[in-house]
Amino acid sequence: MAARLPHAPSPPAWQVGLALGLVYVCWSTTYLAIQEGVRTLPPLLFGGTRVMLAGLVLLAWLALRGQLVGMAGRAVVGMWLAGSLMFLGGNGLITIGQQTVPSGLASVLVATTPLWLALLEWALPGGERLPAVAWIGLLAGLVGVGFLAMARGLDSVGSAVGMLLCLGSAFAWSVGSIVTRYWPSRCSLVQTAAMHLTLGGMTMVVLGMAVGEGGVMTAERLTPSAVFAFAWLLVVGSLMGFVAYVWLLGHVSSTLAGSYAYVNPALAILIGWALGGEAITAGVVVGLAVILCGVGLVRSAHPATPPVEAAQAEPEPVAAEA
Repeated sequence: MAARLPHAPSPPAWQVGLALGLVYVCWSTTYLAIQEGVRTLPPLLFGGTRVMLAGLVLLAWLALRGQLVGMAGRAVVGMWLAGSLMFLGGNGLITIGQQTVPSGLASVLVATTPLWLALLEWALPGGERLPAVAWIGLLAGLVGVGFLAMARGLDSVGSAVGMLLCLGSAFAWSVGSIVTRYWPSRCSLVQTAAMHLTLGGMTMVVLGMAVGEGGVMTAERLTPSAVFAFAWLLVVGSLMGFVAYVWLLGHVSSTLAGSYAYVNPALAILIGWALGGEAITAGVVVGLAVILCGVGLVRSAHPATPPVEAAQAEPEPVAAEA
């Protein structure tokens, strides 16, 4: 998300560790929470409502601090497009996909986001050239997805479609990140992200109502576990984890801030095993290892971006946890 960040002094190590811990833990739990929510709640309304509320909370917080700035119509259009891609496409597809895909496996598939982003950057006119090591990383990611497909067994059409939707989520989020990067606004990082959440979530809600999800939304669907999952995703996933991530972007390198891409899939698998009763198979572990190696190779092809003083910040793409 393109925004100007003020220079900030180097924080103490404990603050960096706390922020990283929050990002790791908060976002790793979102997959299991999504899986619990979609057991009874319609996916688009479930995802869109909490994303929109998170954005409105952040906008209200900015307004109370006097940090909410006006935006040109063109900037708002860009934010709507990026927000729709990242939340209707990214969050919406992962929410629908998790109706048939376990939370741990979904998290590994979403870990391909940096691979999609690198490929899209290369495909753009005048885009970044990919060195050989990056192409090896992209190939490794593809092999890792193949391992996951074999481990999953794809024993049903729903299982195969669910995995494709999870991959589509990573791809849509990457396209949204590209739109954000090349359609910048003059807003702060937090306001830009809040607009993405609000407009993207609103689009999800409108589409959910259009396809009839409102008609199936009854009181019986509001089970205690579904309500808890909604509240957890709103507070822990979209607010606590996001605020910690934004703080990291202003104080540490993008490589360190984006380290969740390596940590969260492994944590999500362990959380799904411990709390969701999901099996950890050798194929899933191998697929995870190969994909993360591919991500590491792609990221190693680009130098680490330090916290900026007066330049535009280009953070790593947030995977669809937010």
